[in-house]
Parts: sequence; structure tokens; C-alpha cells
Amino acid sequence: MHAYRTHHCAALSADQAGDTVRLSGWVHRKRDHGGVLFVDLRDHYGITQIVADSDSPALAILDAVRVESVVTIDGSVKRRSEGTVNGNLATGEIEVYARGATVLSAAEELPMPVAGEQDYPEDIRLRYRFLDLRRETLHANIVRRTKVISDMRRRMEDAGFTEYSTPILTASSPEGARDFLVPSRIHPGKFYALPQAPQQYKQLLMVAGFDRYFQIAPCFRDEDPRADRLPGEFYQLDLEMSFVTQEEVWETMEPVIGGIFEKFADGRTVTPIGEFPRIPYDESMLKYGSDKPDLRNPLLITDVSAHFTTSGFGLFEKIVGSGGVVRAIPAPKTAEKSRKFFDEMNDWARSEGHAGLGYVTRKGGEFGGPIAKNHGTEGMEALYAALGLGPDDGLFFAAGKPEQAAKLAGLARTRVADQLGLIEQGAFRLCWIVDFPFYEYDEDEKKVEFAHNPFSMPQGGMDALTGQDPLTIKAYQYDLVCNGYEIASGSIRNQSPELMVKAFELVGLSKADVEERFGGLYRAFQYGAPPHGGMAAGVDRIVMLVCDAQNLREVSLFPMNQRAEDLLMGAPSPASVKQLRELSVRVTADAPKKDATATVSPHAG
Repeated sequence: MHAYRTHHCAALSADQAGDTVRLSGWVHRKRDHGGVLFVDLRDHYGITQIVADSDSPALAILDAVRVESVVTIDGSVKRRSEGTVNGNLATGEIEVYARGATVLSAAEELPMPVAGEQDYPEDIRLRYRFLDLRRETLHANIVRRTKVISDMRRRMEDAGFTEYSTPILTASSPEGARDFLVPSRIHPGKFYALPQAPQQYKQLLMVAGFDRYFQIAPCFRDEDPRADRLPGEFYQLDLEMSFVTQEEVWETMEPVIGGIFEKFADGRTVTPIGEFPRIPYDESMLKYGSDKPDLRNPLLITDVSAHFTTSGFGLFEKIVGSGGVVRAIPAPKTAEKSRKFFDEMNDWARSEGHAGLGYVTRKGGEFGGPIAKNHGTEGMEALYAALGLGPDDGLFFAAGKPEQAAKLAGLARTRVADQLGLIEQGAFRLCWIVDFPFYEYDEDEKKVEFAHNPFSMPQGGMDALTGQDPLTIKAYQYDLVCNGYEIASGSIRNQSPELMVKAFELVGLSKADVEERFGGLYRAFQYGAPPHGGMAAGVDRIVMLVCDAQNLREVSLFPMNQRAEDLLMGAPSPASVKQLRELSVRVTADAPKKDATATVSPHAG
């Protein structure tokens, strides 16, 4: 017999009744029923119920041991009586009568419970992550994550892609988020950087003739954490293709990403492959107030500025007259809602930093509220007719500068739909957002900057760069969105050195700057570069969605906390004097106080 187990804890069924078996695992739960002890024994695969009565030599051992101790059980398989079958367990038809028990590793008193799914402070969960990972939901999420990644690889290989590994130690990138820097011991005063993404390397692979590349790539960005991005590091399905248009990228990747959602949907509906809507950026910002629209929400935003160019409601007339806009968000079937519902929405908008959220109530065709009173019944009826609203529908308004109004309208659209229970449940709704602006204006710096990926191809090519207002140029850039989350981003790349230089000149960088900062890519483009494009899909976000998790930490093995600290391993931590000397680095600040950052400078010794 095997030293530890003949079966795992989800393997036994009524077919093994009468067999002698050996199981090993963790003591999940114990229940003492007056001289009969029931133990749920758990391993990676599942749970088996162990029974020890007063005749069992194992009773004293199991009675004394704490939960989460690791034990080996020798015993015989018995059928459960009809009334005690547990349909929730794979092994629910049987139990194992313990004839012997060995404690392999005794557990101390637990700092947090493992059995059950009760909430527990995050700092304790992360400090004792090895215990947290034993909990059923988190354990299942991690297993599902590995299956999603395996499915990604299979689908990419089936689509003709080959996986290539790109460097982890690379050069610092002057664009995008902050780099994580790694000091070089061999080259004092110089630093490597961990890659924010394999962007330049994958384009160089296309120049090198590899045609279809992919990688489950680790990416590192020193940026503030948020719910849909882990601090420090994350993984993406990175890919690039040669001799393709953006339509071919979409047609290639819809079966991959859509197929993953379909496989792991568990009864939830998924936008059919080949039918992902393609929504221009400007349309998305108008209709949804976001470039990450949740299409499960049926509400649409409408620009109603034209209705208020002349109006008895002076505030809106003044806003429109000074170049602002008024956006309307419907609140259907709210006739029975009290005034409190509308006032609370207004209070919420103010709490989000906005001036407020105007509204109109309507019940049985009768309008209510200051806006309706001042705008007039005739004007309100014309507005409602244009929007296709009914006699019991309310209406909210976001007014101000276009960017501010769009943002508030988008947030209000989500909140109204959530409050009214309008968001479709049990569904994954995917779409492409296309035609992103190539440039944007930085109000702080008072200059034009890249709006998205600086390596993208501008629509219109050199003619657009030389003859158009930069803020009107669109790019061959696209995002894939699911349920309000951006899950992938990509573009057709600019492979022309002349176009590359001109694109950077418009943000204030010279040809010499391009050669210095992007020398590898710039040189490569001068030796025969194919038209190419690709994208990167967020592995963590996709897994979060299919697991129906609320935070990326619920689908990651050993994440950091919101302060970018690894509480389990104690990172980041001070380096020893010896290590600093070897790296020719001197720490020029004392140990940082809470929320402060130490400054580190290179020092050649």
C-alpha cells in the first residue's frame, strides 16, 4: 500500500464499498456526536467524511488533533444510509470508517478560519495566504485560472501562433507607467528595467520574420493599485501578427477570447463569436459616457444640448451657450419612486466631485421638478418625444464641459441602472471600441501628447500627420471590453521610420530623441519591416470575470496589498550594506516613514 494514500479525497464512491483504503489530507471540520466523531478530510481534490467511534483506535488521535492538521487515515469504505447521502460532495454516497490514524503535521491554533467563506481582514488573509488559499472559493479560483491559461495556449496554437519568450531584464521605457529598476552590479550606476510589456520586442519579432507570436507575459508597472489591476505585476496574453489589417486581428481573436468565455461560462450567456459590436470611441463616449461600456446596461445617454439653446431653465441655456453640453440619462418606470430617489442621485453626484445631477420626474404624463417647471411643458414633451420616453419615465441630466458631462453621465448611467435593477445578470457582453484618438491635449503641460499607444499607425498616414489638426487624427487602435472592463488593447503598428519620427515630433520629440529612446525599433524599421499589429489581453481580468470575483486578489496566488506590500514574504525590504556596495548603490534617505518614499541614487564605487 502507498505510504500516504491509495485514493485522493474526491475519488471514492459506492463502487468501493468494503474496500480498505488509505487517505491523507487536512482535517477540515470535526463534529462530535456523542461518542462518534465525524471528520471531513480535505485535499486538493475534495472532501471525504471519516467516521471514528468508541471502537476505533483512531478516535483518540482524531479527537485530540486540531483542524488543519495533516493526517493519514487507514480505514474501510462504507455506504451511507439513504437519509445521510450528501449530494453536494463527490464522495457523498460513502464514508470511511477509520481503523487507524497518523498525524503527519500538527497544526497550531489558526489565525483565521479555513472552513467556510466568512469575511476576514485582508491583512490577515495576505499574511497567512497559504491558509487563505486552502479556502474553497479561492482555491477553486486559482485552479480555474490555470485552466483558463491552458485553454488560451491551446486556442492560440490552433490559430497558428507560436509562443516565444521575451527578456525580463531590459531597458527603461520613457513612455507609459513608472518602471521597476534593477541596478547592474557589472555596470555600476546603470540600471535594467523590468518590462512594462513586451511591446518593442514583439514588434522586433515581426521584423525578424516570425509572423505570429504569442506569450503569457509577465508585466511590471510601478503604479498605484486599483481593483482591476494588481500592484507591481500582472499577466497578459500578448500577441502580434504580420501582414494583417485590424479587421483580421479582430476576426482572429474573437474565437479565442469569446471561446474562453463560452467554455467557462457555467450557464451564463456570451456575445456570439463574430457578432462583437464595433463601437467608435466617440460614439461610446456619447452613448455610454465611457470607453469601457457595460452593454448589459440597456440605458443610453443622449446629447440634448439642442433642446436647451433657448430655454426657461437659465442654467442649461448658459452652459450650452458657453460651449458646454447637456446629456440625458433615462430613468424608466420611476413614477412610483419618491422624490428621495432623485434627490439621493443628486447628492451622490456631488459626492463624486460634480456640481450635481439635474432631474425631471414624470407620473401619468405630469412633469415634476424645477427643470421641467422652467423649461415648460411644451419643451419637455418635445424632449421626451425625441428620446422615446413614456409617461412614467424619469430623466436625469449631466451638464458642463463635454469631458465632465460625459464622465458624470457615464457614472450616472451605471448607478441608475443598478438602482433600478436593469443590468442583465448571468451574461458576458463583449464589444470592440475602435477609432481611438491618436493624440490628446494635456491641460497641465499645455501640450499635445499621445492618447494611447505611441507606436500605433495613424489613420491617414503621413497626410494626416502633416495636414490635420493633431487632435482630430484617429489611430488604428482598439480595445476589447467585457461588462465594463477593458480586457484587451491593441493596434496596427506604425512600421515606417519616417512616420514614426513625424508622430513623435508632434509631441515635441526630435528625430534624435526617437533614435535615443527607441533606437532598436527605429533601426529595425529601416531594414524591411512588414505591416503588423496585435494586442494584449489581461489574463487576470479575464479570470476575474469568469470567476465572478470582485477583486483581482481573489484570482491571484500571492498578491500584494493596496500599499504594494507582500505581507507574506515581507517585501519590499531593506537591502544589506554588502548588497548595496556590490550594486554600487547608496541609499540617500533614512528609513522611510509611513507613506514616504526613499530616494535611491547610483554611486560608482
